[in-house]
Amino acid sequence: KHARYRTAPHPEFRLIIGLLHLQVKQQTVPRIWPLNKWPKALHLSRMSKTNLLGYTEPQLEELMTTLGEKSYKGRQLFTWLYKVRQYDFDLMSDLSGKLRKKLDADYTFEGLTADHIAQSEDSTRKYLFQLPDGHPMEAVLIPDESSGRMTLCVSSQAGCALGCHFCATGTLGLLRDLTMGEIVGQLMFVRDEQGENAFTNIVFMGMGEPLNNFNNVVDAVKIISAGNGLSLTAKKVTISTCGISPKIIKLADIGLKTRLAVSLNAATQEKRERIMPVAKTFKLDKLMEAIRYYTDKTRTRVTFEYILFKDFNDGMDDIKALANLIKGIPCKINILAYNPVEGLEFERPSDEKVDWFGKQLYPRAPAVTVRKSRGLDIDAACGQLAAKKLARS
Repeated sequence: KHARYRTAPHPEFRLIIGLLHLQVKQQTVPRIWPLNKWPKALHLSRMSKTNLLGYTEPQLEELMTTLGEKSYKGRQLFTWLYKVRQYDFDLMSDLSGKLRKKLDADYTFEGLTADHIAQSEDSTRKYLFQLPDGHPMEAVLIPDESSGRMTLCVSSQAGCALGCHFCATGTLGLLRDLTMGEIVGQLMFVRDEQGENAFTNIVFMGMGEPLNNFNNVVDAVKIISAGNGLSLTAKKVTISTCGISPKIIKLADIGLKTRLAVSLNAATQEKRERIMPVAKTFKLDKLMEAIRYYTDKTRTRVTFEYILFKDFNDGMDDIKALANLIKGIPCKINILAYNPVEGLEFERPSDEKVDWFGKQLYPRAPAVTVRKSRGLDIDAACGQLAAKKLARS
């Protein structure tokens, strides 16, 4: 049915049709076919169709109106695609046969393609995706046996423009923003591969600066948190930023109900500028003002991410400066040892130094957690696999 055309097909499409017919004969097609397992011929035969991956519920309602249907059909289609994960329009039983034929003729729901999947000894699982234009993009699934959480770390951009001196993604520069479909597609791929309960939490801590792709990230969160979408409450979603102060205020004002994390990494303006060029534009004092506004407006606490670099930000002076900086802000601090990146100057401190830092900080800060490094054996740090792939090409 996917190979029907109203006019005589181009010779290349005849080959595609033949390959498709052969594949359909040789294998049993499941009622719900995971996005990452569509036959290659089927991908080719659908390339002229509009991909609905990433369409929000209002956009699908508008589409139905354009097609001469009632807008509520868009809500039904949204439920089928994101909640039920049924991608065959013919099997959407509450849509009319006429509508199903229209959708089948002109639309598709095409997911991401994994170029590489790596499994760590600690069960961390990293996905390297290749986007349609050839750009690489990553996601990481991180299990936590002690809490039972499965956290999926997703990307918001291919590459990043901020150029943090310790980050593999920063070496790539900004390739482009991810679309809503490419953001949501990371979650869809992992669910199709790992099952309905593949993840319990989402963190926008992968490639890119989420607040520099603000609209697409916000709309993706709406799909993720919709009851008839991916059904993950917004409180289970954390948006991490390097400190784009105006966008933090904007995020507070729209009332999205997600959590906020700030990649701080240094407690003084001078040290922050040395490792994070963005600090030259968005000064530390203005950043802290924006964070105070956010916590007051949303009545939630913020998470400060603090990566420890050997002999740079791991001394007692740093502890005192950090405690003074966050005073009066409802927050928790996550301490992480640096995950080394080949070719970059920073080194990882010893485990003993990391534990010492956490113990010295806790009496001075309201909540401190020392995070265990994950996926060291599979280049799980942000951008490492993508950077290696681009270097090879």
